[in-house]
Formats: sequence, C-alpha cells, structure tokens
Amino acid sequence: MHRPLHRRPAAAAALLAALLTVSACSSDGGDKTDAAPRATNGPVVPDRQIETEPTGPARSPSALPKDQVLPDAKITPVTGSFTERQRAYLSGRVPKTMDPAAVLQTGEESCQRIARTAKRDKDAAIGAIVAGDVPDARGAIQHLCPEQKPLLTAADTGFPEGTVTRPKPGTYRALTTDPACTWRALGSNGKVLASGPSTGADGPVKAKVPSGAREFVSTSCYAWLPA
Repeated sequence: MHRPLHRRPAAAAALLAALLTVSACSSDGGDKTDAAPRATNGPVVPDRQIETEPTGPARSPSALPKDQVLPDAKITPVTGSFTERQRAYLSGRVPKTMDPAAVLQTGEESCQRIARTAKRDKDAAIGAIVAGDVPDARGAIQHLCPEQKPLLTAADTGFPEGTVTRPKPGTYRALTTDPACTWRALGSNGKVLASGPSTGADGPVKAKVPSGAREFVSTSCYAWLPA
C-alpha cells in the first residue's frame, strides 16, 4: 500500500498538542507518569497515554543527505567505544556538526519511550510509531531495542490520519476518542463510497474501507489500525 500523506491538518495538530505529557524519569531510573488535564477547548484528549516529544514529530536522522553525515570511520565517542548495535544505528545518522553520542542518546530515549508506553498500552505505543511521534522509531527499534520489533510489525499494518492512496480494503479503528474524527473512502472521480464516524457508545471510531476505494481521507483521527 502506498501512503503519500498530506501535512497533518490544524485540528490534528491541536490534538497532538493536547496529548499527555512525556513521562519523566526519576533520578533512580523510575518512571513518573503524570496525566495531562483534558483540553477545555478544541479536540478531546485521547485516553491513550502516548509518550511524545514536546515539539511534535522530528525529522529522522536517517533522512539526511549523505554529504551532511559523518562517514562511519569517523563515528567515534570521546571516551570508550560503541557497541556493534550502536554503530549500526549511528551509521548514516550523525550530522557532521553533531556529537555521535548525542544522536545515540536520542535513539535510546526513543526506545525508552516506546517501552514505557507499551507497558501501559500497546495500542498507544503502536499508534505513536504509526503517527511518527517518536523520532526515528523504526531505526531505533531495528538497531537499539529489537525486542520491540513486534510493535513495529503491528505499526506496519496501520497508517496515520491524512490521505492514503490505494488503501487496503477492510475495517480499521481510530486510535483516538476525539469526537471530531471523520473519514471518507473515495472511489474514482472522488466519489464517496463510505464515510463516518461509525462508533458505539464505548468504542472507537471504525471505518470500513470498501473494495475499489482509491483514497482514504481522515482528520482528527490520529492513527488507524486494523479492527
């Protein structure tokens, strides 16, 4: 499935800004989980405790042009040495102007956020990966915390809100409780084949993508996974 996406709409940006705050680690390595209050205006805060960066999704270091990153031979720490996994993660990810240890720390923190979120709610962790709310989650999981690969596999079955072309037919559920979540499945010439929300009293919004849909468009729905 090809998934070229438009930029996240303003309503969804407000939703992400209202997400629960990042859990802080205590000095002895424990977690402090403080839930953010629900927004008094705008979209309803999702009930899933997703650990996100305060500034929103970040560009993956692996997306940097090759002429802007350090060659592998020059990726060395000030003291000590990197493990094989750490070197594999840092390869092609360290800008020439950055300390490799700082880039590695970002990847390790991404692994920690994913693990803490998954411990509370696996769907929330998967949704954060799908929506791109954890910096370079794919690279971090593949190289630094491979024990989280089942979450990555699950995330590959979903897609974030926005516009998805040639969506796979089936039933999907939105990972949000936002009442503003809406969706449309479009056929040829933009014909609406199905639309929603379709939700129960206590359940998430569900979308049924029919066979023949050319596009699936959603707003304020955060991310989608197969139902």
